Amino acid sequence: MNEEKVQELIAQVVPLLAEYGLDVLGALAILVFGRIVSGPIGDLVGRALTRLHVDVALVKFAEKLVRMAVFAFAVIAALQKFGVETTSFVALIGAAGLAVGLALQGSLSNFASGVLILVFRPFRVGDAVEVSSASGTVREIGIIATTLSTWDNKRVIVPNSAIMSNTITNITANETRRIDLTASIGYGDDMKKAVDVLTKLVTNHPKVLPDPAPVVKVDQLGDSSVNLIVRPWVNTSDYWPVRWELVQRIKEELDANGISIPFPQRDVHLHTVDANEKQTA
Repeated sequence: MNEEKVQELIAQVVPLLAEYGLDVLGALAILVFGRIVSGPIGDLVGRALTRLHVDVALVKFAEKLVRMAVFAFAVIAALQKFGVETTSFVALIGAAGLAVGLALQGSLSNFASGVLILVFRPFRVGDAVEVSSASGTVREIGIIATTLSTWDNKRVIVPNSAIMSNTITNITANETRRIDLTASIGYGDDMKKAVDVLTKLVTNHPKVLPDPAPVVKVDQLGDSSVNLIVRPWVNTSDYWPVRWELVQRIKEELDANGISIPFPQRDVHLHTVDANEKQTA
């Protein structure tokens, strides 16, 4: 009885194997082949992007995306071996992708902005920047958001879409920066002497660059003072130390040369009305 059942089962299976066996083996071969080649193809794309100096984060993402795309193509090809109508299958995947895209609209916007940041590189890790409503040092550039450390060492995570939709100021992108200072002197002081004193001060400073040359000029006739602009150029890394030192030195040099720094003041004129004027009024 058992032998009869086995023979009957074999008689049923053999035609199925003859009809579908090659298709099954072909589908498995396609899946294995797709799984094997997806890695090298992804690595090849990664090396190509690396040679183009694309950011590491974007290279890694592109490698994973290519691997997934190659394997997905292998799955579709394997389904075709079984006679599955892949056109409808692809359309279903497309519809599902559209629905997911609409649901993740904000995240996709951040993703697209992250790709643009990594490709065009308006700033890099370590740069001091002002982006959106935040400012600080860039610590990490991600696909979805960028992480900053503020000047008082707070961690701020800014969505990439907010960065790309606003002005980006890269403070440390250039090697040199100009320091803009204003020195106020009294109307009774010698303007030429003040200009000479301040010019000598900034010109002799060891960290002030000779080219472009420092500028010291009379800029405004204010309500209470004559305002002079002091504009030396320095290396970006020296900006704040030199600025703080010059503010102190300007005060010391003006005091040493008898040039005053006036306080805000206002003249008040009093008109006395005598008794006769009151009666006439």
